[in-house]
Amino acid sequence: MSWIETYRGTVHRWEADNVEHFTVAYYFARLEDATLALVEALGLGDDALGGGRAVAMSRCRVRYRRELRVGDILHIESGVLRADDGAFTFVHRVFDTGDGALCTTVEERAAVVDATTRTPAHLSPTETERVLSHRVAWDEAAARDGSVSASSRDTRLLDAARDTIKPWEVDRNGFAAPPAFIHRFTAANGHVLGAFGLTPAYLRRERRGFSTFEFDLATPGALRAGDLVRVQSGLLHVGNSSMRILHRMTNARTGAVVATLEQAGVCLDLDARRPSPLPDDLRARAMTVFGLPPAGDGRGARA
Repeated sequence: MSWIETYRGTVHRWEADNVEHFTVAYYFARLEDATLALVEALGLGDDALGGGRAVAMSRCRVRYRRELRVGDILHIESGVLRADDGAFTFVHRVFDTGDGALCTTVEERAAVVDATTRTPAHLSPTETERVLSHRVAWDEAAARDGSVSASSRDTRLLDAARDTIKPWEVDRNGFAAPPAFIHRFTAANGHVLGAFGLTPAYLRRERRGFSTFEFDLATPGALRAGDLVRVQSGLLHVGNSSMRILHRMTNARTGAVVATLEQAGVCLDLDARRPSPLPDDLRARAMTVFGLPPAGDGRGARA
């Protein structure tokens, strides 16, 4: 039950966002590196796996506990939580190497698939046993089942991103890598916030930003270079300072859902680095724009 170091590096200046900390898409680039290093250590790398098989992520739950900023050094430790006939749950811990603090925890569901078609494949009993030999203890709550929570069923969505997958955004098997999804969901956040008055101009003037503390990402489909992308987004909840946002990405040609993200965060005071209450008028406007229920029914504004 030993963790494997799977990444070590730093936060570069171009990887910081308008909230002045490490942006989430680059977290996912690091997690992609960590997963590749882990599957190599498990004997599931491209050369070892063979048979046209690959390991692909299907679900990822992330908890951002403490921010990383420009120049911070970090490392990632990874392990296996469970494995069964080609389906896995990997876990990762992101540390600030400077002081040893745990910054982020990740629970990632992955599976062995056909590298060309993404259809399910399998592991032999020997391969499964080798994977299970790297199990680690994990005290985080299990990721939720289902693609998105029940609270999203009647959510009012608006168009929040539309573009194409670029050739440099695909992985070694030709499919869009996780950062390609996250960059677009991050861009979509700006349209969600701006729809009720948290515009870029307002955020700059008031020294405010949106800081994420939890992700629940599902990738039921896949995209290739040149595929047209559409993202629709909306608010699931707005509280005193917190917000929960739903993003739904589709292949714009086919309409097929390829990724969903539930993202929880807070309005952040950029100087104090603490949550900042939303003004009452903006909170009320958010609830109107996105059709949120009143606070009294348990799903509207609350602390």
